[in-house]
Amino acid sequence: MEIVLHGAATDIPETDWNLLDHGEDPFVSRAFLGTAEKVGAGGTALGWQAQHLALYDGDLLAGLLPLYLRTHSFGDFSRDWNWPSAWQRAGLDYYPKLVSGIPYTPSPGPRLLVRRGIQREAVAPALIESALEVTRQLGASSWQCLFVEEADRGLLAAAGLLMRRGVQFHWFNRAYRDFDDFLAGFTADKRKKLKRERRLVRESGLRLEARHGDEIDASLWHVIHRQYRDTFARYGNHPAFPVEFFIEAGALLARRLVVFIAFMDETPVASAICYRDAGTLFGRHWGTEIEMPGLHFELCYYQGIEYCIRHGLQTFEPGAQGEHKLARGFEPVPTWSAFWIAHPGMRRAVADFIVREDSAMQDYEAETATHLPFKATD
Repeated sequence: MEIVLHGAATDIPETDWNLLDHGEDPFVSRAFLGTAEKVGAGGTALGWQAQHLALYDGDLLAGLLPLYLRTHSFGDFSRDWNWPSAWQRAGLDYYPKLVSGIPYTPSPGPRLLVRRGIQREAVAPALIESALEVTRQLGASSWQCLFVEEADRGLLAAAGLLMRRGVQFHWFNRAYRDFDDFLAGFTADKRKKLKRERRLVRESGLRLEARHGDEIDASLWHVIHRQYRDTFARYGNHPAFPVEFFIEAGALLARRLVVFIAFMDETPVASAICYRDAGTLFGRHWGTEIEMPGLHFELCYYQGIEYCIRHGLQTFEPGAQGEHKLARGFEPVPTWSAFWIAHPGMRRAVADFIVREDSAMQDYEAETATHLPFKATD
């Protein structure tokens, strides 16, 4: 098979991309990546130089690995903050590095994309070997395949990549009939506190709506984007996605983009931007123009849980970090990222570090699980 590096997701025809088995994951869609690159959020100005690795069998796209050449780590959630200085102390350059991940999106999902109808056992390992070859050719310090799903994890580990554990907090739908059925599993004290949070919002007079990407016009996107942008500014961070991203991606993703909006009369005053596939809701961004106790939890968590129950989604991933999610029924789960380090000495050093870190991460996952709000079961 022939390796081709594409400088933009849109270089690959939509018809070919749609034949890849990506499980309708919104983030590895051509709509998300192509739009992010087009408007600059996933472009070279912010350190994302697309090198999407495609394997062709003649004219047939057999497999695809989203891939970016990076000169810094902002926005990829690789947690490699101290690694560049370690490389420097060894007289080596850490950048550039290669990343298979989604710009500004720490969401586990498929990375080794194989055309439906083709034997995955042959193509997926070939994508891995091709990535290692490209890493060597470009002189990159490493290839980082971030936030991989379980099917990819096994193949990456078998190929010798270092597997690094993280922890996120996810909600699971255990065939709940409604939100009250979900709360029935809480201890009385935790259930009372959560109901009080929701009551404050309900009694405020705000109207809450869920709208999909194809139900939001440009004028409303401008308001939502202002709220998103102001949240980042409040904490001194950079809002990577311009309003043009949401307008275009919303139209392309349609029902795979969901925004929970709070209206005061007819004025949208707060919003939480999410994405979805057939089984999972993914929480991403939030913003508000008013101060109201409980509104953040209502839009970012409780509305999402109700949406999952109503639409039969099995999982809600509300984003990275946030131990406050535990009290609201989000459970600690491991995430996995894979690292191939080019330099043998640095590879050994990183491997030793990951082994030590893994023990701490397992302890953290177990300890946070003791703070879940659910009743004890026999």
